[in-house]
Amino acid sequence: MGHCSDIFVGIDVSKVRNAIAVADGERGGEVRFIGEVDASEESMRRVVKRLTVKGERAHFCYEAGPTGYGLHRLITSLGHACTVVAPSLIPRKPGDRVKTNRRDAISLARLLRADELTAVWVPDEGHEAMRDLVRARAAAVESLRVHRQQVGAFMLKHGRVFPRPTTRSMRYLRWLQEQRFQHPAHQIALQEMVEAVHTSKERVRRLEAAIEEFVPDWSLGPVVKTLQALRGVDLNVAVTFATEIGDVSRFESPRQLMGYLGLAPSERSTGDTVRRGGITKAGNARVRHMLVESAWTYRHPPRIGKMKLYKLEQVSPTVREIAWKAQTRLTARYRALSGRGKKTTVVCTAIARELAGFMWAVAREARPA
Repeated sequence: MGHCSDIFVGIDVSKVRNAIAVADGERGGEVRFIGEVDASEESMRRVVKRLTVKGERAHFCYEAGPTGYGLHRLITSLGHACTVVAPSLIPRKPGDRVKTNRRDAISLARLLRADELTAVWVPDEGHEAMRDLVRARAAAVESLRVHRQQVGAFMLKHGRVFPRPTTRSMRYLRWLQEQRFQHPAHQIALQEMVEAVHTSKERVRRLEAAIEEFVPDWSLGPVVKTLQALRGVDLNVAVTFATEIGDVSRFESPRQLMGYLGLAPSERSTGDTVRRGGITKAGNARVRHMLVESAWTYRHPPRIGKMKLYKLEQVSPTVREIAWKAQTRLTARYRALSGRGKKTTVVCTAIARELAGFMWAVAREARPA
């Protein structure tokens, strides 16, 4: 077999050192472990140049993880192809119980040569910055939920029940301040919990204000603006969708997007037997969670509120037509599924799956050139 000028490089990345293996381009060719090198930018730059000094076409890959996309940007800036691999989709032998940096690097190089790896979408630096900001807001919302739950559990433990159904009002906060305990330690504990809730709420407000400030100058700002024409899609839902999904043109059809979000039904079929189960829950859980929450709004009859009317005036007639079609179809779908006795959670999941398809259509209309 003739010599092939391609080489395939697998990198097992870590915080301090990276393990590197190289597979020759021939099928069944040698796979060599180069060793472990320092993970710094200068060290990796020298390694890349040393591996390609003979003029081979090099293809690099490494697993997506906490080290981010800096290595990908470094390798592509040097003119080489680099794939960031989805860790959950790497083929693994069920009986393989030994995991080391050396074995992982060799496995990545061999699988890259065999084209058995699934790449993740790599955002640019501006997109990654917006995504970090949106994820920081999601973390702040989760922290707020935990602190509110702690206050509620503390009051319930002491037999103090708020007489109204909602605890998201100033009336509830005033009620908390009016509570008196016999032991001062209980009073201090309650006050600290209430302050934690207040601090978390302020943090969420600051992050939401920052998101609203940066969206107009972002490359996907027009997509975020247009997505808000759909019922149940506010700024937070739209910007989460845009930051997590990125360019929707990488999905050829709405069905692909639904599968990516884990909203497609699972299936175990063989021969004439067809068994379908719940959704796969694979892919991006952040967007899936937001879409299921948005689906609750379609339990009401179709109508355009005054706030949504303002959003519709800022989009094209095509987007307005898609938004109204989505509202009429999904509200009817909600009524039909509920009338058949389906659980509300199942109904909202089905609505969320179709809502993802309409968001795909709207985002394609608004994506920047």
